[in-house]
Amino acid sequence: MLHPATVHFAIVLPIVASVFSLIYIFTRSESMSKLSSRTTLIAAVAMIVVWYTGNQAGPHIFDYLSAAGKQELLGHKQLGLYLAIAISIVAIIKILGCKMKKFAVELLAILLLFGVTGTTLLQGKHGGEIVYEHGMPFQAFKIKNTLKGLSADADEVEDADEKLEVYEDAIDEIVGMDEQE
Repeated sequence: MLHPATVHFAIVLPIVASVFSLIYIFTRSESMSKLSSRTTLIAAVAMIVVWYTGNQAGPHIFDYLSAAGKQELLGHKQLGLYLAIAISIVAIIKILGCKMKKFAVELLAILLLFGVTGTTLLQGKHGGEIVYEHGMPFQAFKIKNTLKGLSADADEVEDADEKLEVYEDAIDEIVGMDEQE
């Protein structure tokens, strides 16, 4: 799956484009206008690639997600498409503003870019939640760690009834993990 390897570009490049655009707002230099326009275009290409790779990866992980994770994955996919379209439009507006040397057009694109960048960060947060909170392999890891820690606690207890209580607490904690979803 290429999505995990490419996703970081879609998060970082809009931030880089936003920083260059912010510098352009203050300097209004032609070279910074071109640099921020090109970076925005590269960010758009990265976002499209990441949406595509996510589209390819989604069916492979769908069955390994909890019910809540499946719902979140579908929303994540849809927002990814909207972000790919939005940043592409922003890149076109920014490049047109740069070519026409119209600061107001570029400023509009920059403000839109800031919105896309913020939404991209939120999208990244949700992507991480899909993997680490709803993914079954990570749930199994959490269960294993819970049992390992409570097993150590049970080893410290001498009384059989107390040991049983420790293990019952472990089961309750594991069941609680499942109910949180």
